Amino acid sequence: MTQNRTNVADVDRERYDFIKSEANTERVDSGLTPEIIREISQRKDEPEWMLEHRLKCLEIYHATPIPNWGPSLDGLNMDNIVTYVKPEGNQKSDWESVPEDIKDTFERLGIPQAERAYLAGVGAQYDSELVYHNIQQSVADQGIVYSGIEEAIKNGWEDVIRQHFMKLVPPTDHKFAALHGAVWSGGSFVYVPKGVKLDFPLQSYFRLNAKGAGQFEHTLIIVEEGADLHFIEGCSAPKYNVANLHAGCVELFVGKNAHLRYSTIENWSKNMYNLNTKRSIVDENGSIEWISGSFGSHVGCLYPMSILKGANSSSEFTGITFAGTGQDLDTGCKVVCSAPNTRAVVNTKSISKGGGVSTFRSSVVVTEKAENASVAVSCASLMLDDQSRSDTIPLMDIRNQNVNVGHEASIGRIGNDLLFYLMSRGIPEDEASTMVVNGFANPVSKELPMEYALEMNNLINLEMEGAIG
Repeated sequence: MTQNRTNVADVDRERYDFIKSEANTERVDSGLTPEIIREISQRKDEPEWMLEHRLKCLEIYHATPIPNWGPSLDGLNMDNIVTYVKPEGNQKSDWESVPEDIKDTFERLGIPQAERAYLAGVGAQYDSELVYHNIQQSVADQGIVYSGIEEAIKNGWEDVIRQHFMKLVPPTDHKFAALHGAVWSGGSFVYVPKGVKLDFPLQSYFRLNAKGAGQFEHTLIIVEEGADLHFIEGCSAPKYNVANLHAGCVELFVGKNAHLRYSTIENWSKNMYNLNTKRSIVDENGSIEWISGSFGSHVGCLYPMSILKGANSSSEFTGITFAGTGQDLDTGCKVVCSAPNTRAVVNTKSISKGGGVSTFRSSVVVTEKAENASVAVSCASLMLDDQSRSDTIPLMDIRNQNVNVGHEASIGRIGNDLLFYLMSRGIPEDEASTMVVNGFANPVSKELPMEYALEMNNLINLEMEGAIG
């Protein structure tokens, strides 16, 4: 199964930069005006409340300044970003009906081979729209809904979506959340009914193929009481000589006694500004797991957040970031404990090489209600040369005396003694360094399904070779 799959990294290595002709692509003008927002909404035949939401978000976007901290966004000019690109054809549930150029791209990324192997359902987005969505019948028979948000709105789920859409990530959160609310397109809606436990993952894959464009997918997942779900998200894009933008949004609602694992492998190209926002809220005795691997983009700002609102709820975050030449990746994790006996564990790894900048930010808030809360944050950084940089910036707001909260950080390099040991056994120095880095990343890769762990290791190997641009 694994040997037949083409990894995302292989596509980048071969520079598979296929672009459809303008004749096969619908685009709205670049820039942000009410007219453009109305055009996007009209194309999607949306209800009036969604158009009103978009226009309100646009007002907030124009009134909100760009954050004055973190990586520089000077190279991002929204006047040059196309906010909507519609690929040829409509969404398909039959893979053979997908247009050949799009199908070829995703076939090389391992879709739908992975679906046939072990996934419960797959969604594939190309530029601004879903081009393929399918769910196994046995999964649908359990009452699980997995579709595009626009499709769900038109198929009886409008009230549920309106109740939840951008409630965890309001447009006032930051400028790019407001931007997302104004121009969002595509993404996934997942609903898992009470007590249903899905044995195999659902996957959604995003490919931004258009030059100078943005991708603004919205993922909304609701896992009801006692239910269990693993959702996998993958992202990729070819390299261009102009800025591309990814400003998606993920909202996760985890019910009482429910469990959700959300795994992400991101391999954006190094002209990408990745300004994604992800947030979960967890009810009593519920749990959320984040598994995150970030290997691409010129600039990254990504801080998944867990709001533990129910007693005995928990969050676990395991992540790795690899910042290579020309990359400034500002990542981290946020936790809010607002109920008794809530627990959170954060374990992150960062690697920097070739002058790459890796910054880890953690934010822990423990409210007065969070009696006996426990939060442990650990960040380990590995720098592979003296041109790279790694920073750790913790923030803790503790408002209850009866809690246990800790933060630890370490920054190091590959030891000469370990390299000497490996080289003395006939292993070349570059291979020995790669082996050490893979071992450093093992806590993350072991949490992924086998195919995705292999994909992550392949990405690390290519980064070590300098083969990903």
